Amino acid sequence: MPAVSKGDGMRGLAVFISDIRNCKSKEAEIKRINKELANIRSKFKGDKALDGYSKKKYVCKLLFIFLLGHDIDFGHMEAVNLLSSNKYTEKQIGYLFISVLVNSNSDLISLINNAIKNDLSSRNPTFMNLALHCIANVGSREMAEAFAAEVPCILVAGDTMDSVKQSAALCLLRLNRTSPDLVAMGEWTTRVVHLLNDQHLGVVTAATSLITTLAQKSPEDFKTSVSLAVARLSRIVSSASTDLQDYTYYFVAAPWLSVKLLRLLQCYPPPEDGAIRGRLTECLETILNKAQEPPKSKKVQHSNAKNAVLFEAISLIIHHDSEPTLLVRACNQLGQFLQHRETNLRYLALESMCTLASSEFSHEAVKTHIETVINALKSERDVSVRQRAVDLLYAMCDRSNAKQIVAEMLSYLETADYSIREEIVLKVAILAEKYAVDYTWYVDTILNLIRFAGDYVSDEVWYRVIQIVINRDEVQGYAAKTVFEALQAPACHENLVKVGGYILGEFGNLIAGDSRSSPLIQFDLLHSKFHLCSVPTRALLLSAYIKFINLFPEVKGTIQEVLRSDSQLRNADVELQQRAVEYLRLSCIASTDILATVLEEMPPFPERESSILAKLKRKKGPGNLHPDLDENRKERSVNGGTADHSSTTSNAKVLLLLCVVYLLEPPIPLLSGVYISYFSVLVFSALFSVTLLSSLSSPLLFVGDLLAPASTAPPPTGHPKIPDMRCLPLAPFPSRFVCKNNGVLYENQLLQIGLKSEFRQNLGRMYVFFGNKTSTQFMNFAASVVCQDTLQPADPTVDGGAQLQQILNIECRCFTPVSTHRYGGTLQNIAVKLPITLNKFFQPTEMTSQNFFQRWKQLGAPQQEVQTIFKARHSMDTEVTKAKIMGFGAALLDGVDPNPSNFVGAGVIHTKTTQVGCLLRLEPNTQAQMYRLTLRTSRDTVSQRLCDLLSEQF
Repeated sequence: MPAVSKGDGMRGLAVFISDIRNCKSKEAEIKRINKELANIRSKFKGDKALDGYSKKKYVCKLLFIFLLGHDIDFGHMEAVNLLSSNKYTEKQIGYLFISVLVNSNSDLISLINNAIKNDLSSRNPTFMNLALHCIANVGSREMAEAFAAEVPCILVAGDTMDSVKQSAALCLLRLNRTSPDLVAMGEWTTRVVHLLNDQHLGVVTAATSLITTLAQKSPEDFKTSVSLAVARLSRIVSSASTDLQDYTYYFVAAPWLSVKLLRLLQCYPPPEDGAIRGRLTECLETILNKAQEPPKSKKVQHSNAKNAVLFEAISLIIHHDSEPTLLVRACNQLGQFLQHRETNLRYLALESMCTLASSEFSHEAVKTHIETVINALKSERDVSVRQRAVDLLYAMCDRSNAKQIVAEMLSYLETADYSIREEIVLKVAILAEKYAVDYTWYVDTILNLIRFAGDYVSDEVWYRVIQIVINRDEVQGYAAKTVFEALQAPACHENLVKVGGYILGEFGNLIAGDSRSSPLIQFDLLHSKFHLCSVPTRALLLSAYIKFINLFPEVKGTIQEVLRSDSQLRNADVELQQRAVEYLRLSCIASTDILATVLEEMPPFPERESSILAKLKRKKGPGNLHPDLDENRKERSVNGGTADHSSTTSNAKVLLLLCVVYLLEPPIPLLSGVYISYFSVLVFSALFSVTLLSSLSSPLLFVGDLLAPASTAPPPTGHPKIPDMRCLPLAPFPSRFVCKNNGVLYENQLLQIGLKSEFRQNLGRMYVFFGNKTSTQFMNFAASVVCQDTLQPADPTVDGGAQLQQILNIECRCFTPVSTHRYGGTLQNIAVKLPITLNKFFQPTEMTSQNFFQRWKQLGAPQQEVQTIFKARHSMDTEVTKAKIMGFGAALLDGVDPNPSNFVGAGVIHTKTTQVGCLLRLEPNTQAQMYRLTLRTSRDTVSQRLCDLLSEQF
């Protein structure tokens, strides 16, 4: 930087600042500022021949006044005029004023851009640096449009000085963050990568920051940076602190550059080249070895720099997850930090070990530190560290230590901070269920949860314990006895009353033989809590009472008196009043057999993903969960003492349809070894002389009708013949059904087929509506599906203008290939595909930017990514695009992609046996009317199929 001459001291500015500091009050300060502003305004307006020094001085005063919090509405043109000065100090003040005060929408931007272009073309390194700093500081879209192509040329030019290269790299990084669509990849990308070999470490540091950001955007364009980054890192790690004196910070060689290089390597999977991989392993081992060496300085700066490199190296080891030795060494190193006196180090160690616990190579090593983590949970002062300790205990839990960890978490729950109690409750409930060998222990654990933190036990938790007790006969008696004893406490939480009411209403008969828990005592115990509970709990207890009438006829009179009381029949709450009236009437008019049928014991719930786990996913994000807990089970909700059974109307026919997702890959065997390759299509026939059977060995859905007026001959008896499916023309479903679940599937002059679908994880329900568009009655109407289960017969007649509904319950079990069929022409026989596509089983997943890119990098294998570039078939409307992506099933993630015009989504494909994580990125180019769609999943065939489906929508 040029030396500042003696005349550049700006004494007037120093005097003004001194006057401001000497003001005794706010009023005096404002008075002095207003006086100075009037003086400056008069100078700018009156003296047209103001010299550069005076302009600089007055602009500096305006800048100082602005920094004091006062508005400045003049002086901008004078600052722009300073940019044309050949003096460094005057140009510097002009750029400083513009960077701070000029709005990106200012009318002066064009003048400023011209001045910047002049400085960039001057080849004066000092002026070029000032111009590049101004571009980066303002970072407006107008500047990006003007200089996005010029800055990369400056960066890779052979005659550019090192200081300018640093500024150019950081300037380009800023433009890429503010306007990524304007920073186009080109020939300069390969030359930027070679800056990692530059002799000037400042250039390497700036270039590494730029390449890391660009590699996240276009990994393929910068994959050659891996070998160069490893080579540069190796030279830094193996060098002595004296070798890089200018870049050694408290005896640590180039710590910032080392951290940046390690972060760059986390953008890619482990190197495939054996030599590069071996060299990288040596670097990581050296970093771990240096962490064991005695410190070369007692200053905190030395330990901070050293630990920064160490933690970034451990992050890279975890990211690669391929070297068992390194993972175990990293775990042991982190274990030493668990008892460090620095709170930040303890926090970082716990956080990193949570990730290590999910690796098969290091899980056992993490478990060896369980006592230290438990001690941290009990004695740590900082709540954030305690929360990380809870996370780590949750992550390291398995069958061998589940009871110990659950007991410790329950013990801590009594004194835990209110901010993390709900999360602890969810985690304890999940662990107790997952690792319960004896379900009596699970019941005790959940009841203890309610006792210790009842206010934080969500409905999902007590729903789940009800489901498990109902599904397991061996624990029902114990659960009834346990809740009966728990309800005898003088003060019970309302959630305990809910659990007690439900379990005693279902299984109170199992403990009724004991005189201490006779039916009347059970009823009195529950009813003693009635007046203390909320309306939903009272409704549940009323349902339990009517269940008691079925279980214990001897208490029927007592319960009827309660139901007949004014407090129930005239209750202000409509729900309670209706239940009391209906239950009383039911108990009076129904016979014993009818009561036994209506009030029979709840059937077992289907095993699905636990809703407790789903709630924890929503709370923490999928990236923070123990991977072993991502099971394909979803509980059935329980409300008001009865399960949420899905009822159907009398004319609705239900079918369990095995849905198989079609992929271009060999058939995948189920666990039983049986291959499934069904092909679900909807078929109907409108032949006058043919009706159709209700089933066929080929997996197709048929709809048949015989069109005949009422006066025609009687329909034939027996099963009519079904046409050969290979001779039916296949009518594809409209492409809009990929992103929509409702609409008209097929329509001609005779028949309209409509669909209304709903999907949740691997399950779906499809309502198929058949509408007779004619005035003539359809006779012998039949509908059938070809799969493992057959469609129940439809009503044989469909009146003119009427509509028939059938319901298909769908389950996605596995991935199988597309079946190809030949279709010949048979008059009026049409086959229509059911719109059951792979994306229907998407479960949207919310992710933070950090979790998204971490998962994106983990799915970086070539076979896991599918990318396609295609021409837009429809108008490129942003809102329409968002709606289609959300309709496709993925969660639309805002603020994740650096380019706000790009669309990023995430979700999980659910089948009965597996889950497939899916990430997508859609990059529109409105100028070229093109899209680039990138999909990454853990299954290559899933990536291809999703890409094909989604690309057809745009």
